[in-house]
Amino acid sequence: MKYTIDKSVFELEQKIKFGIIVAHNIKNSETLPEDEQRLRKAESRMREDIDPNQLRQLHNVELYREIMIKSGINPNKYPPSVEAMFKRVLKGGHLPVINALVDLCNAVSIENCISLGGHDLKDISEDLEVRYSRNNDIFLPFGASEYESVPEGELVFTSGNKVQTLKWVWRQSELGKITLNSKNVFFQLVGFEYEEGSSLYNAMAEIENLVSERFQGMCEKYLVDVNNQYIEFH
Repeated sequence: MKYTIDKSVFELEQKIKFGIIVAHNIKNSETLPEDEQRLRKAESRMREDIDPNQLRQLHNVELYREIMIKSGINPNKYPPSVEAMFKRVLKGGHLPVINALVDLCNAVSIENCISLGGHDLKDISEDLEVRYSRNNDIFLPFGASEYESVPEGELVFTSGNKVQTLKWVWRQSELGKITLNSKNVFFQLVGFEYEEGSSLYNAMAEIENLVSERFQGMCEKYLVDVNNQYIEFH
């Protein structure tokens, strides 16, 4: 299968980088006490370290918003999903416990202040791409059973004509939802630097470790950027 970033995305921001991890044969489970403990610790640390009034000035969040504005998306109306999640945490709320993989991914996202999406590959049969939407693209909202048409010209993450994430990093589809039965998962992380100590580097290392140690799976790891705009994976 192929994963491509359309060249128009790099015209919005040349330094954007997509960290990809493809996990195989994982063993997801109900959330264990130690899984929830890591999530709660990440929430508490975020509240200690970040002023809620400075949320939109966080490095990655600020750049996500800038790219959305450049692409024609209003981030005030359609905020990056991580901004909404971080806002909830900073207001003192706790994220709901869903399952071990989802909860630990949320913990890694909070720890590194980075956008991190997981997609069950059982629902994905066509090549993946980040591009502007076309007139036959469709989207299945979370919890819905009927597809909606997608306006042409919006930045989206797709599998063929089925949109996996609407308005770039705003809202994921019901397709690809991570459940207890998820075995093979495509992780997409979005950052702007990739060197030791950067949020993207650290988050990818954490996900890779979770796949092998916590979920007893195997994974492929890739970096897609302006110099390497597509990959092929199994």
